Amino acid sequence: MIDPERFVTERLRDIDASGIRRVFDLAANLESPVNLSIGQPDFPVPEPIKRAAAEAIDEDKNGYTVTQGIPPLRDKIDARLRAELPVWDEAGFATLVTSGVSGGLLLALLTCAEPGDEVLIPDPYFVMYRHLVALTGATPVMVDTYPDFELTAERVAAKLTDRSKVLLFNAPANPTGAVASDAACRQLVELADARDLLLISDEIYDVFTYDGVERPAGSGVRRCPSPAAYSADVLLLRGFSKTYAMTGWRLGYAAGPAPLIDQMTKLQQYSFVCAPSMVQRAGVAALDVDMSEQVARFRRRRDRVIERLGDRYEIAEPGGAFYAFPKVPEQLGETATDFVKRAIDRELLLIPGSVFSERDTHFRLSYACDEQTLETGLAILRELAEP
Repeated sequence: MIDPERFVTERLRDIDASGIRRVFDLAANLESPVNLSIGQPDFPVPEPIKRAAAEAIDEDKNGYTVTQGIPPLRDKIDARLRAELPVWDEAGFATLVTSGVSGGLLLALLTCAEPGDEVLIPDPYFVMYRHLVALTGATPVMVDTYPDFELTAERVAAKLTDRSKVLLFNAPANPTGAVASDAACRQLVELADARDLLLISDEIYDVFTYDGVERPAGSGVRRCPSPAAYSADVLLLRGFSKTYAMTGWRLGYAAGPAPLIDQMTKLQQYSFVCAPSMVQRAGVAALDVDMSEQVARFRRRRDRVIERLGDRYEIAEPGGAFYAFPKVPEQLGETATDFVKRAIDRELLLIPGSVFSERDTHFRLSYACDEQTLETGLAILRELAEP
């Protein structure tokens, strides 16, 4: 019998099993749960993308690609970034096609963080952040953003030490749906420059931005505020999983300073090798697909969440992604974990805020589901708000 105390490393023992998985374990015996927990779009992968993947398979384009990604996809990504980010066009940059944004995050943190370093993380945060930082041996430092969930330069500056090295930025954000302002992005870049920080901008939900955003017809290209608009020294991570419902296809990309991308490429060569070959070819087609209809549909769902829950829960209105992060009403006198357990008793699946935060006061709901499921869940939530 293998002794886990001997063979499992300390860094892995320090990582808890996903709190999201624990919720699913609690709900395992439910026959027909009302699921507002999954961060996965409910629409199908658009047909042009499916066809491109199928054609690549049929044409036997199934072997390894170059580690950095096939040239047609990288060229298309480069052209989009040059059009969107003029400061990058002037400075030059490099790109790497990754196995999802999660793969890009792992490569970035293993490249840039090590024992003795501190990595600043906005709280609430995407559940993976603190654990990936722990794998590098660096120390995660939480930057509290309650109650408005805005990551500001002032809040970050209060947490800086002489060991601070990396700042993780996520907008639109998971689990809050928060979208940063242009001013906040610019000030964070200025702080990073002044304090010699690497700013990693996770923009996996970039297309799902709902307010004050102009979109060129036919492309679905976002114009969401981004730190990358102000500096070519930002390490930018984007992907295809959420935008095109390609969550299981594992395709993303990293872009930024060539010396960092070169090292991430070397690391990918000895780990992921390359992103899935047929999916890369589908990605070329995906960048021409207009997703504005799907974005508009999700915006209407966001509005419905606020309309139905705004009078019973404290909610910072999400500006993007497809999540809301309501606060458990104080008069209930319970933690978010206790609240979620009560919701599961009503066959409603949510995720407690403690999965994403040092606090256990809020819960995450996802509106990436069909309208009937959403309406049923919102009705249950209105009832659960009653003392």
